[in-house]
Amino acid sequence: MLASGLPSPLYSIYQQEWGFSTLMLTLVFAVYAFGVLATLLLTGRLSDEIGRRPVLLAALGGLVAATTLFLLADSVAWLLAARTLQGLATGVALAAAGAALLDFHADGDAEHAGFVNGLVSGFGMASGVLLSAVLAQYADAPLTVPFVVLMALLCLVLAGLLALPETVERRAGARLRLQRPRVPREMRGAFLLAALGVTASWAVMGVVLALGPKLSARLLGTDNHLASGIMVVVMVAAGTLASLPARRVDVRRATAGGSLVLGLGMLLTAASLSTGAAALFVGGGAIVGVGFGFAFLGALRSLTHAVPEHHRAEVMAAFYLVAYGANALPALATGFAIADLHLYPTFRVFAVVVALVAIGAAIAARATRPPAVEPARA
Repeated sequence: MLASGLPSPLYSIYQQEWGFSTLMLTLVFAVYAFGVLATLLLTGRLSDEIGRRPVLLAALGGLVAATTLFLLADSVAWLLAARTLQGLATGVALAAAGAALLDFHADGDAEHAGFVNGLVSGFGMASGVLLSAVLAQYADAPLTVPFVVLMALLCLVLAGLLALPETVERRAGARLRLQRPRVPREMRGAFLLAALGVTASWAVMGVVLALGPKLSARLLGTDNHLASGIMVVVMVAAGTLASLPARRVDVRRATAGGSLVLGLGMLLTAASLSTGAAALFVGGGAIVGVGFGFAFLGALRSLTHAVPEHHRAEVMAAFYLVAYGANALPALATGFAIADLHLYPTFRVFAVVVALVAIGAAIAARATRPPAVEPARA
């Protein structure tokens, strides 16, 4: 997640140097999500069959290759290739890593595994955005140094992964094949609640990550890269901190309440554009982040306590398919709309749309009662 957040503050530099359109910028953002979706479909359950460690090793190898492409990039075509490969590698990792967290909580504390997953995801993305923004502003080579640091971190993670024990016994006949997302019948109620929460939270994130840096720079009246990334950092950091108290809230209330706060925060953020108040814009981002923390963690917790042992990776794959679908489509749509509507009207329109989606998800989540399913113990 740190790797996925790292390029965000650098896009404005790429755009200035290579002169590509905002539509192309949102396409660069979207190809990452579509790469994730593609590999979730292809490899979602693979770690259930051949083991967690080989899948995670392959995913981290892909991230190293993607980082190398970023270092070599000298045109938007390289950027598209790097971001696509990064998405493919992340898609391989997500289901396997989420399932591995459940494996290592073999004492049955699956809710704690879901909490760790949500907390680390938010912290990783916030760290990537903040690290990149600082280096972009103060390093001599802003398009090189962030990826050199990332490469060093990836090598450390690869070394650590080699020391982890394998938790899955390889099944005979395992092979790479197109997989239809599947959720076991006994946990479909829990999955529906999780899908509502992740749709609301990741749709909001898609719009904020696509347009937030440009809006921050415009409202703050500065070209400082650290300032332009403030909206994203505040949102993700607030979401990470909010996940701490959210852990003690009933999953249905966390999902519904978080989605409602998400919607209200987006409406407040859109309203700030009319007043030109940067503080209101950043404050709205913090409220969005709090809602994201509750909604996303509620979604994860409602899912992880119900996942059967031998379906962990494929269920996590289905969960992230919903997440990245909700993330990519609004971001890509803003790219097409911004050419006609320009920046402020585009953000207002999409902020209202995703706010309505979030409020609708809150109402539906409030009415949803997933069946209590006791997870199989390892």
